[in-house]
Amino acid sequence: MNTLEKIIATKKLEVEESKKLYPIKLLERSIYFNSTPVSLNKYLLRKDKSGIIAEIKKRSPSKGSINKYVNVEKTSIGYMQAGASAISVLTDKTFFGGCNQDLLTARKFNFCPILRKEFIIDEYQIIEAKSIGADAILLIAACLTKNEIENLSGLASSLGMEVLLEIHDETEIEKISDKTMLIGINNRDLKTLKIDLETSFRLINKLPKEKTKIAESGIETVDSIIQLKEAGYSGFLIGSYFMKHPEPSLACKEFIHAIQSETNKRSVSHAS
Repeated sequence: MNTLEKIIATKKLEVEESKKLYPIKLLERSIYFNSTPVSLNKYLLRKDKSGIIAEIKKRSPSKGSINKYVNVEKTSIGYMQAGASAISVLTDKTFFGGCNQDLLTARKFNFCPILRKEFIIDEYQIIEAKSIGADAILLIAACLTKNEIENLSGLASSLGMEVLLEIHDETEIEKISDKTMLIGINNRDLKTLKIDLETSFRLINKLPKEKTKIAESGIETVDSIIQLKEAGYSGFLIGSYFMKHPEPSLACKEFIHAIQSETNKRSVSHAS
């Protein structure tokens, strides 16, 4: 089994256990269940924002422990104050060291959009995402059929949440649904865990023009952000690069400041 297959096999067992412990009727009583989600798409397209989706990720299968004891409250607030367009929170425990409480904490202290980064395979997880305050969910094309993506996206939309559909190669483009406005290109091959930033540049022109595009994984330089923007990307999901810093929110702040400085410098250069 490759890494993705292991994660999905484990996730199926975890979801069944969660259904027993936290029935849907209980999830629907959450204070967040009837709240109106914030649009991730709108925040990514705002001119006063960076387009950065700053992620809270404690560990990963490829890197092991990254920032095991990160302060979620402090980091999430710091991300928002740094100018991030949104916050992504990994809630998978077994492989990424996260939990639902991490997202609940981020929700309590922030009004910007929050993406639940999870391996979603069941409608239950979407209802769960709404109950913990997520504004958007991630669907991974590599582990879902086109029909499953349609159904899960439809449920998310009915609850007011947006869907970020993540694809990795040309074969998954056909799975893009009319119900998903946000398309993410993951530069990491989930089967081999290798990263190739060229994936984002290779696939951008093959995606529907009306969709909002997000580049994910392997983004570590200001130059990469500027090149990706020029290629047509509006969002940039960054996790490990910030999280490996002792203070992830400070790393995010310095990165966004560097992007703004370089963008301004190039604008002046072009004007002259």
